[in-house]
Amino acid sequence: MALMSGTATISDTPLTREIAAKLDLGLPKGARVIVAMSGGVDSSVTAALVHHAGYEAVGVTLQLYDHGVAIQKKGACCAGQDIHDARQVADSLGIPHYVLDYESKFSDAVMEDFADTYLKGATPIPCVRCNERVKFRDMMEMARDLGGEAMATGHYIARAVGPKGPELKRAADADRDQSYFLFTTTRDQLDFLRFPLGDLPKSVVRDVARELGLVVAEKPDSQDICFVPEGKYTTIVQRLRPGSAQAGEIVHVDGTVMGEHPGIIHYTIGQRRGLGIATGDPLYVVKLEAATKRVIIGPREALKTTRIHLSEMNWIGDDDQPADGMRVAVKVRSTRPPEMATLMRVGEDWVTVLDGAEDGVSPGQACVFYTADEGNTRVLGGGWIDRTDQGVVN
Repeated sequence: MALMSGTATISDTPLTREIAAKLDLGLPKGARVIVAMSGGVDSSVTAALVHHAGYEAVGVTLQLYDHGVAIQKKGACCAGQDIHDARQVADSLGIPHYVLDYESKFSDAVMEDFADTYLKGATPIPCVRCNERVKFRDMMEMARDLGGEAMATGHYIARAVGPKGPELKRAADADRDQSYFLFTTTRDQLDFLRFPLGDLPKSVVRDVARELGLVVAEKPDSQDICFVPEGKYTTIVQRLRPGSAQAGEIVHVDGTVMGEHPGIIHYTIGQRRGLGIATGDPLYVVKLEAATKRVIIGPREALKTTRIHLSEMNWIGDDDQPADGMRVAVKVRSTRPPEMATLMRVGEDWVTVLDGAEDGVSPGQACVFYTADEGNTRVLGGGWIDRTDQGVVN
């Protein structure tokens, strides 16, 4: 392998050529494609594949949060060192690269929501809000302003054109699939988006980066939430909402007051450790009541539910609206495989009725829908978990 400085000419790249030759973005060769480059290996390889496939790749990196914190935090994305890495990759590929300051947008759309969700006694997913409100909304507008005919990202998810237009598919690498975090993607956005890594395993992506000699080839994957140093989310919540950690009672589901807590922001549904309650049987956080400042605890059985009430529904199936009583597969956690369920309308609410009981389902998380066929390959949309009927098994 040879990498020549200045012209950024890369030779002896058979794996890259093989994969790039198969990459069809549904655009004519030479079309301008804006590539979202976070500074990690996935988005860097995405830029390389788009470039080597014969499209005009233009890299764009977003500065999303405080420069001082960003530079010090390892394993994050869209941070100081990551921006430097993205620029180096773009230079080695010989493609243009722009850095845009989206710190204010990110703070308003993601970090403020993150804090408010915890204060409501729910558990947020800031990565979904970032995709929904920053990357797939504001950044896409910018991509069009730059003359892009599409925007490519390094997400592990696939896009296919079906009889009624673009469809969102689970990634071929099930261990890397990010469909849970992209359920808010709209049909209009899907028209413009491309996901070159959807059919590739992570190991091959690393191999491409090594073959091309990219500086990020051995860079660790991002961990935790990008703007939360050392995973201490309560520090961020208290900084954004001073005085938010108000003490309250820890109450058993039978009504017995078991103790006190320093603030509901320190707890999540399903939590067992750190309760400070000594009993013979294990107890779990079953519910968080923001209005009364109570942490409700109980046995594991009290966590189980089959009925999940949803809000902010997003549907990208073929029909304009899901049929009442539609069979779907659902994920209520990103790390769990899809489980069969029925999606139904109850009054003004959308409710998912699971075939089997799940425990630890938390408001603020997502319920993502997939086709009920073998493999549950197509993403149909999803909704935010508003509340659950706990203790309901049948």
